[in-house]
Amino acid sequence: MPKMRFWRLFSACCLALAAGSSSAQVVPAPSNTMDAKVQGRVAAVSREHLQATNVTLVNFGSRHTLGSALPPEKRAGVVESRKWLTAQLDSIASDCKGCLEVKSYTFMDGPSPRIPQPVELVDVYAVQRGSEPEAGKRVIVICAHYDSIAMARMNDPEAPAPGANDDGSGSSLVLEAARVLSKEKFPATIVYAIFPGEEQGLFGSKGFAKMVKAEGWKVEAVLSNDIVGGDNTRNQQGLARIFSEGLPASATEPEMRKVRLLGAESDSASRQLARYIASEVAPYLPAGSVHPKLIFRQDRFLRGGDHSSFNEQGIAAVRITEFVENFDHQHQIPRTENGIEYGDLAKFEDFEYLAGVTRLNVAAAALLASSPAPPEKVQLLTKELVNSSTLRWTAAADGRAAGYEVLYRDTTAPMWEQVVSAGAVSQVTVPQSKDNVVFAVRAYDAQGHRSLPVYPEPVR
Repeated sequence: MPKMRFWRLFSACCLALAAGSSSAQVVPAPSNTMDAKVQGRVAAVSREHLQATNVTLVNFGSRHTLGSALPPEKRAGVVESRKWLTAQLDSIASDCKGCLEVKSYTFMDGPSPRIPQPVELVDVYAVQRGSEPEAGKRVIVICAHYDSIAMARMNDPEAPAPGANDDGSGSSLVLEAARVLSKEKFPATIVYAIFPGEEQGLFGSKGFAKMVKAEGWKVEAVLSNDIVGGDNTRNQQGLARIFSEGLPASATEPEMRKVRLLGAESDSASRQLARYIASEVAPYLPAGSVHPKLIFRQDRFLRGGDHSSFNEQGIAAVRITEFVENFDHQHQIPRTENGIEYGDLAKFEDFEYLAGVTRLNVAAAALLASSPAPPEKVQLLTKELVNSSTLRWTAAADGRAAGYEVLYRDTTAPMWEQVVSAGAVSQVTVPQSKDNVVFAVRAYDAQGHRSLPVYPEPVR
């Protein structure tokens, strides 16, 4: 019997003896049966589609963000590729009879070190509305950036910058995810977004994240994909790195003090999203496909990514990227020197690897969009010195939860280790000391879909 399932049954029995804070009957949660709809979407991912999209993007030439300021007689790859990406999303929307709303968000930004004068930025995105009114307010975002750059001539929009892997791979993934997921309906909303200006300082995603915040979108998770083509000169070991912030970028100083006091440095919303991918999504991935490797850092050394723009707005976001990068094939002008071939070219990509990372995204978005909303106002009662722990919460407004589970792990453990099935209650007492473990609470529906876990707020 799998470890997590064993602990659900064992802990449910323990809780039945100790749930004095609730008169509701404690019942086992639905087992983690596989969702056939999600399995079907994962299986529908096409390596051929991904490769064709990627090669087309490379053929536009440099997609440097400053290309939008070039005179009309000059062919600007960033403009032409954006028009083509929009047309592809329009085509997908037509195929699914209008299930996608294709939009753009245009704004000016700069100057900055990499944008000498203000330039127009255009975010392209498509909205797949949730099938249920209340659940549809929840938003899952799959995103990437479509611009490229050659660092040796960083402010030259005409410098050769094919950008096959960085980030033609991510843009190809977003289109393929939209094609595959638009064939089904999900209770929550899925947004497919592609940004410019990443190489200049994340400008496209920063503008989008600010727009999302200002308009009050209820974004639950952002999956940002950057350099996911799996350079075929490196052994990726069947892994994709999932980077997630620990200390929230948006936290105020009082909130930071609370995090440090509680030892909650590894329990941000983004970190919970990363764990969700590792635990809930991994079973949907074929044995020989790409599996998640959690990296408990916001990003790589000396690097940055679009997920940070969402983190700055207090939104849970992770960066997904290949396991081993080849820096000869990033931000380089194509050339051969001393027998070494430089340049971010499509011939260096592993499109089966890209298909694997796409499957990971498709499974994650489908499961999150199928799940009930997480519980709200999750609290850990700390007013008494006892060796048990009482948690309470409020049901989410979507009304889709059939019950709740309490998760806990040792304070030194990276992943949730034990699961207590609480049933359809709003308060439980667990026979574990709050001083010794870390808790979270999640919802489940009648089909066994699990929500993101919520770290509790200690209250007296």
